[in-house]
Amino acid sequence: MRRLCTLTTLWLSLCHLASTNAAGTSPKSPPRQIPIDRSQVVSRFNPVRNASSTSTPMQVGNGNFAFGADITGLQTFLPYNTLSSWGWHNSSLPANSSPSDFTGLDWWTHGRLVNYDMPNPAESEISQWLIANPHRINLVRIGFVFLGRDANFTEEDLPEDRSQVLDIYHGVLRSSFTVDGHTSTVWTCVDPLSDTVAVRVKSNLLSLGQLGLFFDYPYATDKNKFEAPFVGDWDAVDNHTTVLRFANGENQAQIRHTLDNTTYLSSVQWNRSAASITKVDDSHRYILRPTGNSSREFELTASVSPNATSQSPLFFDTVVARSQQWWQSYWETGAFVDLTGTDNTTAIEIQRRVILSQYLLAVNEAGKDPPQESGLVNNGWHGKFHMEMYLWHSSHWTPWGKLPLLERSIGVYERFLPSSLQRAADQGYAGTRWGKMSDPSGRSAPGEINALLIWQQPHVFYFAEAEYHFARSTGQETRDIFTKWDHIPTESADFMASYDFWNSSTGVYDLGPPMYPVSENTPPNSTCNPTFELAYWHFGLDTAIAWKTRLGQPPPSSWKHVKDRLAPLPTMLAKNSSGDEVLTYTLYEGIPDMWTDPDTVTDHPALTGIYGLLPPSSVVNETIVAATAAEVGRVWNFTDCWGWDFPMLAMNVARLGDVEDAVRYLVHANFEFDDVGMPVGSKAPTPYFPGSAALLLAVGMMAGGWDAAGNASWQGMAPGFPSPWKVKAEGFQRML
Repeated sequence: MRRLCTLTTLWLSLCHLASTNAAGTSPKSPPRQIPIDRSQVVSRFNPVRNASSTSTPMQVGNGNFAFGADITGLQTFLPYNTLSSWGWHNSSLPANSSPSDFTGLDWWTHGRLVNYDMPNPAESEISQWLIANPHRINLVRIGFVFLGRDANFTEEDLPEDRSQVLDIYHGVLRSSFTVDGHTSTVWTCVDPLSDTVAVRVKSNLLSLGQLGLFFDYPYATDKNKFEAPFVGDWDAVDNHTTVLRFANGENQAQIRHTLDNTTYLSSVQWNRSAASITKVDDSHRYILRPTGNSSREFELTASVSPNATSQSPLFFDTVVARSQQWWQSYWETGAFVDLTGTDNTTAIEIQRRVILSQYLLAVNEAGKDPPQESGLVNNGWHGKFHMEMYLWHSSHWTPWGKLPLLERSIGVYERFLPSSLQRAADQGYAGTRWGKMSDPSGRSAPGEINALLIWQQPHVFYFAEAEYHFARSTGQETRDIFTKWDHIPTESADFMASYDFWNSSTGVYDLGPPMYPVSENTPPNSTCNPTFELAYWHFGLDTAIAWKTRLGQPPPSSWKHVKDRLAPLPTMLAKNSSGDEVLTYTLYEGIPDMWTDPDTVTDHPALTGIYGLLPPSSVVNETIVAATAAEVGRVWNFTDCWGWDFPMLAMNVARLGDVEDAVRYLVHANFEFDDVGMPVGSKAPTPYFPGSAALLLAVGMMAGGWDAAGNASWQGMAPGFPSPWKVKAEGFQRML
């Protein structure tokens, strides 16, 4: 059973009005504000559908387990997914192969050969196996059976009075549809304390013996990098087995599903004994038929687990009560922003996106591991998560006062420390080199970009400093935070100091080559000193030194030696919209035709992150930042931007004082959210959740502010939004 934070005690201990600055002193108090009616604001944006989407489901879940539903409240017509943190599968190894056969590739790196985990053409089969395995499993499909109906009965055969509302304040989905003149109403929710979906059905079809439920199981496959919107192979029936246990005679059954070396259990509990469950021949589908009773109501729970558990049977009433309690606590604690007092369509759309993102991120991205790009909706990159994206996925929990949800996964750094230390040592570096595309074991999948990306290395400092900042602003003891974090940032800083290469010609330390910057679209053997990575390296080493100082310990001399001699952020002259020459930052040192080459001004505009995502620094010049932001806004190919790009751009211009552009970026035409709040993917399938999490990070900064000398005059107002807007914000921690 997952240990989830369910009530307000822990939340309230971590929540505090954002009325203190970094030094812990209070600025001038704002006029007393009536608390926001959060339930009213949240419920205003309950998603409503009258037909299934073919790309995104309605969803209920708890961060570690999620159930996607079609218009029936189950997975009747569309095989949406039931995904979890623990559900992974390995395909059979290639013949006569072992993971130890993989050797990677040696690349020249500043005069020496360094071995990188890159696919080796001589080892193509085992390389691909390591990329694709393990992959995430679609655990079970649960849907309705319309007994006596033709097997080809589809959603299109339903009358148009079907409807569906997701009550996001309580985490309960209510669906209604009609068959043969009989209306069926279905309530669906997920237990916050276990991997259990609970269903209540009210329908005359039950008393007529015309409605049952099915449970179906697909095979897990590594064939596709993206499995969206549906996960699993439903045709490979002979590749896996299911066994029914405890059927007939009791109001429960258990189905054991075995895929190669992976086995897990589905435990089904219903509210009366008058039901039978049988297997459909030559399939992995089981039919549950309520029988011998005139009741028009039926309730069941289905719990999925990697092993047998001894927990007491769960019933619908228990699950729905716990769901309502957990979700109400989630909404009523931590930070909140209300833009609904503004009669402005942009404000209302930002509010809709914020509310739905808060719900979906708690469902999909609050588990024991960093989230994959599509959360628990479908599979991207074989269901693996990306360590460089962990910051965008999860850093918003801290300023929004929901640190307990970050605590569920932040232990990944401790778990991955041994393999990351080994990775650095194998390559001749000190400290720990964090991987990229990972599974829960900490193994980083082979890949040229995976091996050469570096901007995930300073993330630990961002998380650690944000937690320290939050503790100070809320008057908490910080010593335990130092103890908790110290060894991980130490190892990270050791790597960062040893990774840099002393350039005797220029007298500075260089980053790369070989390397890929954030945008991943530059030549790795000539990419050197990218602007964002240099600024982030400064932030990381500065923070590492500050932490040692706070602990009363001398920082290693190498950290300051390297930091003080890092290459300067690269700049170049450019002609602005008025034809005047201005100094701007560039993507990396020596890049040709920075502002005129269409292949350059595309993909992630990471150079704007140095003054937005990152706090102001002595190595960053605000005048150059402003000129760079203007050039980005003027010439960047935004049709090739996606997800977190637009919140990052908004944070950048908000710090510069251009709040009108900030809100425009948040509703940019290429930054889309569908009707249920799923962020639309472009280079990856929908949903692409880094966009949702980055939106919350940006709005948290714009509503709660950030540490800077000029903030004392805010008087509690939201500094990142246009002044005519009526913005109510409470509970935010100021950003770094």
